[in-house]
Amino acid sequence: MKLMRIQEMEEYILSHGTVSLDELCQVFNVSKNTVRRDINKLTEKGAIEKVYGGVTSIEKTALVPFENRTIQHQDEKTKIAHYASRFIEDHDLVFIDSGTTTKSILDTLDPAKNVTILTNSLDIINAASALKNINLIIIGNNYKRKTRSFVGMDDPAMLDKYNINKAFMSATGTTLTDLQA
Repeated sequence: MKLMRIQEMEEYILSHGTVSLDELCQVFNVSKNTVRRDINKLTEKGAIEKVYGGVTSIEKTALVPFENRTIQHQDEKTKIAHYASRFIEDHDLVFIDSGTTTKSILDTLDPAKNVTILTNSLDIINAASALKNINLIIIGNNYKRKTRSFVGMDDPAMLDKYNINKAFMSATGTTLTDLQA
């Protein structure tokens, strides 16, 4: 999943400060052309800037800790999670990320549904483990406390192995850029 790779690449760059193109190729198991395309997306977003032989983070604001984001807009997040869970059908393979909005999806899922959940979220892992009809696949091998998620350099390759029916991902924030009248 390209979007997940780009998100993980951004997190990797932000956590390491400055990295080379070769390092990104090795960590994410992709070609230099793919890394360059992903870097262009991140540059447009304003998260990083290109430097000779690599990239460096220009994070403007620190990521708000998961616990703080969880208590913001709780009612709206619960409604969104309830609405999203209605789209999950029997025998779906569903990816759910580690967002504060997506963490409640399984709380409102019909417990009779037989689904496979693919996730890197500690909260989704805990919720899924209590549901007997859920088959759980966990990705990531390094735990990040700040996002309550597991990440790993093999994640993109692992995701490529599965035919995911539905994916629920949340964003920490959005901006409006390049608006034209």
